[in-house]
Amino acid sequence: MKKISLLFIAMAISLTSCKQEKKETKTEAATEVSAAKQFVIKPEGTSVKFTAYKTTDKVGVGGEFTTVNFDEKSGATPEEALNNLKFSIPVSSLFTNDATNTRDAKIKTSFFGAMLDTDLITGTIKYVNGSVVASVTMNGETNNLPMDVKITDERRVTLTGTMNLAEWKALDALASLNKVCFDLHKGADGVSKTWEDVAIEVNAFLREN
Repeated sequence: MKKISLLFIAMAISLTSCKQEKKETKTEAATEVSAAKQFVIKPEGTSVKFTAYKTTDKVGVGGEFTTVNFDEKSGATPEEALNNLKFSIPVSSLFTNDATNTRDAKIKTSFFGAMLDTDLITGTIKYVNGSVVASVTMNGETNNLPMDVKITDERRVTLTGTMNLAEWKALDALASLNKVCFDLHKGADGVSKTWEDVAIEVNAFLREN
């Protein structure tokens, strides 16, 4: 009887040990899968919209850049994927959905065409301690653009901020644009005005690898 009891005890210990090993193996596998999860920003799922303003009543004029490019970068979290992400925006992709089909050409030629480095707007997004700052290069000038950030569903990112064109020494380019749009930028008071602040909104979708 003692031999049989000892045999059952040995079998029970062996089964228990086997179950623990399987549990540990599953836990390790789950940890490896979790560690391997990476987020990548999708250029085709990103939009860069802006609102410029005209007349003394500050009437908004919306538009967007239909193309934005990113350097290949990933991260274990959306925040890590965004941090130090480099981007470039071709000026040629500007689109304002103007019914007359004349506004886009004026902006490209008289505004961006009056700047240095007229082909691209480039920069780097920096995500630190819950805050986002985009280091933006335009007109040969590099300045920081603080942006509010909202992340939903761990995948949808919205960045909003306001660019003051004076910080990029772009007021001469703004005056050039106002000149060709002089009558169009007049309000009820007869004053033609183009504002130097531009609202920026970036919407992006993160792919999970």
